[in-house]
Amino acid sequence: MSGLNASLGYFLAIVGVSVVGRVLFARWTLLTEFIAAFALAACRLEVDTIAEVGQWAGALGPDVAVTMLFISLAVHGVVMQGVSGNPSVTLMELLQKDVGAVSVVLSVAAQLFGAYAALLVAGKYWQMELTDMHMIKNLMMSECSTSLQVPPLQGVFAEALGALTFHLVYLVMKNRSQLLQIPIFAMLLTFIAYTGNNYTSGYVNPSLAYAMTFTCPGHTFLAYSLVYWLGPLIGKTSEDKSS
Repeated sequence: MSGLNASLGYFLAIVGVSVVGRVLFARWTLLTEFIAAFALAACRLEVDTIAEVGQWAGALGPDVAVTMLFISLAVHGVVMQGVSGNPSVTLMELLQKDVGAVSVVLSVAAQLFGAYAALLVAGKYWQMELTDMHMIKNLMMSECSTSLQVPPLQGVFAEALGALTFHLVYLVMKNRSQLLQIPIFAMLLTFIAYTGNNYTSGYVNPSLAYAMTFTCPGHTFLAYSLVYWLGPLIGKTSEDKSS
């Protein structure tokens, strides 16, 4: 089985689970937040596998990783409309007094559990070693590379800038058609991830960052928390003040 075919099968499985969960548990906010965070992290973990290993183990260039990231974000936008899967968005709702503290704590917990579940599922998938690319990724699991390539303060700035950019565009686009919003938001998030690759990887989502890099050596848990929790909150707070 080729690396690309295996990855496509994995993406389709994640999307299928997301669609079923979204339909069955549409009225259950905590479960939909869990599913959204799970799907985002599960897809991004495989995208990073393609980016890290695909070029020399599966003949998959960087363009494939970027394309798959855009497609996965666009599909996620269609399937999970109205669900953020992002703790920084949920915390901002608390700061704006749109929801209560208990609801926010439960939602953030669901998002983090979703990201953790994605890490477990991706790990089991890599252990199957369906291709050379996934065999190498499985061997690399215990020695993953940190996404935080700069000092923490610079990382906070990078994440804040990414979050601010996204939410300024959101303000411009929020009253437009979903047919226009979804591809533009997916393209923007792909751009933020691509340009942030040598800094923080541009996650602008604490639960996604948890799945991608919090378990990797290189920085303390406190440093990761400052960058990937404080950064997006600063960006969103700046956006809220500017609006």
